[in-house]
Amino acid sequence: MSEESSNLSDDKFEAVTCFYLEPFLDSLWLESGLSKNTVVAYRRDLLAFAGWLSTFDIDLSVATRNDILRYQNERMREGRKVRSEARFLSSLRRFYRYLTREEVRDSDPTSQIESPRLGKPLPKSITEAEVDSLLNQPDDSDVIGLRDRAMLEVLYATGLRVTELITLKFEQVNLRQGLVRCIGKGNKERLVPLGEIAMDWLQRYLLESRPIILSGRISEDLFPTRRGKAMSRQAFWYLIKRYAQLADIDKELSPHTLRHAFATHLLNHGADLRVVQLLLGHSDLSTTQIYTHVAKERLKTLHAQHHPRG
Repeated sequence: MSEESSNLSDDKFEAVTCFYLEPFLDSLWLESGLSKNTVVAYRRDLLAFAGWLSTFDIDLSVATRNDILRYQNERMREGRKVRSEARFLSSLRRFYRYLTREEVRDSDPTSQIESPRLGKPLPKSITEAEVDSLLNQPDDSDVIGLRDRAMLEVLYATGLRVTELITLKFEQVNLRQGLVRCIGKGNKERLVPLGEIAMDWLQRYLLESRPIILSGRISEDLFPTRRGKAMSRQAFWYLIKRYAQLADIDKELSPHTLRHAFATHLLNHGADLRVVQLLLGHSDLSTTQIYTHVAKERLKTLHAQHHPRG
């Protein structure tokens, strides 16, 4: 007898186990290729629901949409997490679709129940001190190091996507006005300020490094490699990881790390969310709003670290 059912009377346990439950679980092993842990989790969810139903003398195989909604409401009042609720509903969907397919039921009671929305994971970011350390790693006395420094400075100053940075053309930068004309997703164009520090490094790179890297060749790319071609996304990702190691940044970084830092640090310093949306090139404000959660988490951490009663 399972742990879930050990505290039930014999007649209730008969309702809990449900004649169709074990064949359904066997079908998951054979047909779906789900992991053992997932099948065990599905079994646990279904047994818990069946146990709840048995208190109303309802068998799992005949439960209605209203029964499921009532049980969900109870779970929500208990403080169940959204991810847990999503998995619970997934187990029910699979079970009742199985019963419908086997012609045990005429309809699936979960078909008109919406899955809970899972929040997007917070993007990984780094602190301002870590950004400073990262940007200081390239050797600006070397032409490639100077190019790398200019790329990192521009990336952090503008919040461009990595693809937007490496495909940036010389004509898209206006140093006189201090602007970058970026072509983003959906071929949408936006203007992003460079900032004085990024402009200084970019000017140095254009005078001291880019002509030597090109060695007389002509390229439209702002940041060409020694071959005169645009850098690949993979090569730039390797570049960031290498400099992060030199800076002793012991965090899991992504190609968009500096883009995330750009947005988070702007909000930390009081920037308007809609301004950040425009700078990032997000078509929907809800995409940008995730950075407000990052900023809040940062404030919570700082409060916990520095407040005497944190």
